[in-house]
Amino acid sequence: MNLTAWAVERDGSGGRDVNLLVTVEASADAPRAPVAVNLVLDRSASMRGAPLAAAVEAAQLLVERAGPKDYLGLIAFDGVPEQLAPLRIMDASARAHLSERLTAMKTGSGTALHEAVETSAAAMRRLFVPGARPKMLVLTDGEPSVGPRALADFRTLGSQVAESGISVHALGLGRHYLPEILEALTGPSGTGFTHVDDAEGLPLATAALVAELFGEVGTYARLFVRPSGFAELLCRHRYPARADGDALSVGLGSLSHAFARRALFSGRLESADWSLGVTTTWMENGDTRRVTVPLQRVLPESTEGRMIRAVGVELDLVAAESASWKALLRKNPPGAEQALATAEAALRELVSLDAEQVPARRHEERLKDLRHAVERKVGELPALLVRRARAEDARTGLSIVQALPVSRKART
Repeated sequence: MNLTAWAVERDGSGGRDVNLLVTVEASADAPRAPVAVNLVLDRSASMRGAPLAAAVEAAQLLVERAGPKDYLGLIAFDGVPEQLAPLRIMDASARAHLSERLTAMKTGSGTALHEAVETSAAAMRRLFVPGARPKMLVLTDGEPSVGPRALADFRTLGSQVAESGISVHALGLGRHYLPEILEALTGPSGTGFTHVDDAEGLPLATAALVAELFGEVGTYARLFVRPSGFAELLCRHRYPARADGDALSVGLGSLSHAFARRALFSGRLESADWSLGVTTTWMENGDTRRVTVPLQRVLPESTEGRMIRAVGVELDLVAAESASWKALLRKNPPGAEQALATAEAALRELVSLDAEQVPARRHEERLKDLRHAVERKVGELPALLVRRARAEDARTGLSIVQALPVSRKART
């Protein structure tokens, strides 16, 4: 693993603050772990035609990428979930059977999302693959219409599934799914969800998720940060966190090739003499690895210091963007304008920081769309834009970072 821990001390509103950024990235030559994935595919009536065809094409990508030690299964759901292909090791027979079941899939009526996730989790609990964390990948284009529908029910379900050791990944397709429900299902797993505008974009989005799933080299990653000389310490990212003795323990989930995990911590000092002990653990090939990460103190205007600040500013940006959309949904134009102004100020600061690993340009188009919606005071909000923003907030809040180099020429 490539591990860094950078800390910068600055003046804050209530005295001296310290921001700590820990980055965990799998080494390029680290062998990947076997994968155990149950695909949970929506086949409700709204998926008829191009959406289902694109979903099947995307699912076939999982089948193609699976290796001889991987396990895949398939649950399709409309008003009732059905395990069309059991979780099996991907030998030639199982691969052919799964591909055939995908090709033959037909749409039905109703959307029993809650029961489908419950059924998938039950199937995953009956399977043990050494070195692999069981996962499910949920793809849906609609809101639940059969069974539990309340957001609280899905929050409880997401927490129960994560606590049983299963991680949930999700793709939301189009304008009808409820982003709050997908966030409730995936947040406790530390994964977030991905938004896809239409069927044409589904294969590309699935390819990124497949790279994340099939590039896994470590599971159950966790950070332990032990502060000394601090009045308080919190994790800015929305990873599951808890007090563990004298440390703050934060669960990062799985570690994959080409996808780094970042965790930003902020603390208020009560002493000029302070320290932070950083340790990370993860499971690899059935064994627990534990590594102490050396702390580097950096200056605010250094390259590392600007990156730490940029990560915090990006979190502020997506949170304000999401708050603005929520205000529009609640028919509160002044609140939307105020939150948008905060997001735009954060974007300007992100541009000025010029941190190569936190590019500002990926947020510009979304904020332009939001500005247009706020100024024209639309009666009906562009559903795709709302869902796109909510997915960005979820993924950024969990800091699932595709660790690809950013060309300096391409920067704004």
